[in-house]
Amino acid sequence: MSYLIPNEFVTKMVDSGESKIFMSTRDTLIRAYMAGAILALAAVFAVTITVQTGSPLVGAMLFPVGFVMLYLMGFDLLTGVFVLAPLALLDKRPGVTVNGVLRNWGLVFVGNFAGALTVALMMAFVFTMGFSTEPGPIGEKISHIGEARTLGYAEYGLAGWLTIFIRGMLCNWMVSMGVVGAMISTSVSGKVIAMWMPIMLFFFMGFEHSVVNMFLFPSAMIMGGDFSVMDYMIWNEIPTALGNLVGGLAFTGLTLYTTHVRTAPTRAL
Repeated sequence: MSYLIPNEFVTKMVDSGESKIFMSTRDTLIRAYMAGAILALAAVFAVTITVQTGSPLVGAMLFPVGFVMLYLMGFDLLTGVFVLAPLALLDKRPGVTVNGVLRNWGLVFVGNFAGALTVALMMAFVFTMGFSTEPGPIGEKISHIGEARTLGYAEYGLAGWLTIFIRGMLCNWMVSMGVVGAMISTSVSGKVIAMWMPIMLFFFMGFEHSVVNMFLFPSAMIMGGDFSVMDYMIWNEIPTALGNLVGGLAFTGLTLYTTHVRTAPTRAL
């Protein structure tokens, strides 16, 4: 069968988390860099479709192509390792430490950011003909997204910050389901379908993804968005990343691990 039952794919999740913790610095950075870059291109793709068709739903339906490509290639997103790496620690795998988990998270963050920033610079150059013209409708759309998702939240103070945090939680609940979806099937078509559904949902609902934002906000700033680096960090990236961590681990990683690896005793009939 091309479908793995839950206790099989959850064991694969723990194995994957362990392998990522022990991966070399070079390989971790390269894989994270490529993941950030590909996801950034998918974000440009989705925004372009939305602007040209006037339909956010069409953009959301096609955005998952980037997620599918990067996971089929074995690249790593911060949202994925937020869920997988702690499971190896929880499972008491030999040699896995808190420092090892934090090291993995830090390297993947740096790699994702570098990849997303590279694409942000390249696309800003493309949209402005080498910074010699206005960015056009797609560039303007991206810059307005940056303003709305920083200053728009700041306007509401703590309530705005908590709103981003919760949107980050909901986002990685769905995105981590996509990560798990890549392990559910042994066929490419099965993997694609299982990954596609939750990623489409998160994007259309406007939830906050820390790696997508690593592209959107630097790109918006380059093309004239009216907000600062501190606005971006305090009113988006930090609460989004924290929400991604809590949501993915609580709703996906721990629930699957607890009920399919560390199961409670079966009640006698």
